[in-house]
Amino acid sequence: MDPLLEQQYLVNRRQFFSKSSTGIGVAALASLLGQESQADDAELPAAIKQVAPKAKRVILLFQNGGPTHLELFDYKPELKKRHGQSVPASYMEGKRFSTMSASADKRKLLAPVEPYKQYGESGSWVSDLMPYTGKISDEICFIKSMHTEQVNHAPAINFFLSGNQLAGRPTAGSWLSYGLGSLNKNLPTFAVMTSVSKGTTCGQIFYDSYWSSGFLPSRHQGVKFRAGESPVLYINNPKGMNSKLRRNMLDGIAQLNERKLAEVGDPEISARIAQYEMAYRMQTSVPELADISGESKATLEHYGPSVNEPGTFARNCLLARRLVERGTRFVQLMHAGWDQHRSLTTELYTQCRDTDQPSAALVTDLKSRGLLEDTLVIWAGEFGRTPFIQGSFDNRPKWGRDHHPHAYTIWMAGGGVKPGISHGASDDIGFNAVEDKVHVHDLQATILHLLGINHEKLTFKFQGRHYRLTDVHGHVVKPILA
Repeated sequence: MDPLLEQQYLVNRRQFFSKSSTGIGVAALASLLGQESQADDAELPAAIKQVAPKAKRVILLFQNGGPTHLELFDYKPELKKRHGQSVPASYMEGKRFSTMSASADKRKLLAPVEPYKQYGESGSWVSDLMPYTGKISDEICFIKSMHTEQVNHAPAINFFLSGNQLAGRPTAGSWLSYGLGSLNKNLPTFAVMTSVSKGTTCGQIFYDSYWSSGFLPSRHQGVKFRAGESPVLYINNPKGMNSKLRRNMLDGIAQLNERKLAEVGDPEISARIAQYEMAYRMQTSVPELADISGESKATLEHYGPSVNEPGTFARNCLLARRLVERGTRFVQLMHAGWDQHRSLTTELYTQCRDTDQPSAALVTDLKSRGLLEDTLVIWAGEFGRTPFIQGSFDNRPKWGRDHHPHAYTIWMAGGGVKPGISHGASDDIGFNAVEDKVHVHDLQATILHLLGINHEKLTFKFQGRHYRLTDVHGHVVKPILA
């Protein structure tokens, strides 16, 4: 067949509309003029709308490595009573673990390394390792019956963030950017920051797939902010180029891209135009965002001493608040170092010290500014840790726990979630989720619901199939909704 005729026959629906007067070309032109469209709740398709949204923004405090629910939030007196005993066979039936676990006959139960106490009117049990979180327990909702399907870090993190264990699917922040659009044309809709505690031996790698837009248009990908003088790569003018020269260059490139867009209808060209324009505007907006000199002394002290050090979890929590204040839809903080295979009695303390105070400060800071009501804060990891020990009882400095997908705990605050409650429960030793179980897909469906989106309707067609964040699963966890 004539290649030109073949190309015409293969024109898809998106390309057809891109060449019409109401297609992507107009959207790209609006971007060229610095008038990038900003979706709001009224512009969402009726099929996607589910309820009036309770939340407008999300801050995900993701703890890479699998925080131990048994040392932090899931109080199990029975585990202390059975310290050193073998795990009953009935708990183990049909369960999958990582290859690092000992054989079944050697799995001995390990009591928490620190005591718990109750906090607030809710009476929530929280470990002494997390005193600041304990003090805000009346503001948060603990989900103690989380469970997942993956037993290793990267697949489990991908599953939590994108709904699939394999890299390459759009992550939650990208889905929200695609479905809800921007609230601020001068900052990214989806921002990412990473951190790791100093001296940790169990940090996890931050793969780019954790903030990927997958098969969605690339403008929905997360923008990573770094520590240092240039928080976002490649937005500063090189030496010898002033702002006027940069503006003229971008206008020329945009005109060329617009011609190519009209010719071939590739939506990625539109995304490229939008990203060039966003980068130009971020030359002003990002330095202003990163400058915390205007924050009060009391605010900085609230987040803890490490807030003054760029790249720390505390600094990132403060920047997360500043981002949502300015209209960023989804802020994803990722803090590595929770993989305590041999460091429950050592590095776990460092992890808690570095993250406990800033996490609690973020919640109270948002509340004091009237932002918590419509900002959903989520503290979570990819899975929990085993109730049995990894290592030898005779070597306490090397006590650890292995990966555990069958029960773990997360918490949520603000954004339409009931405060001061605990939802679901694991069994008497924290081994299996047994009451009001919440699967990762259920959590994803609930997050979208709180943002006013029907998770079954927010889809994108790729390779002949309509994909969604929750795949073909997920139910909204209605008991936690305010």
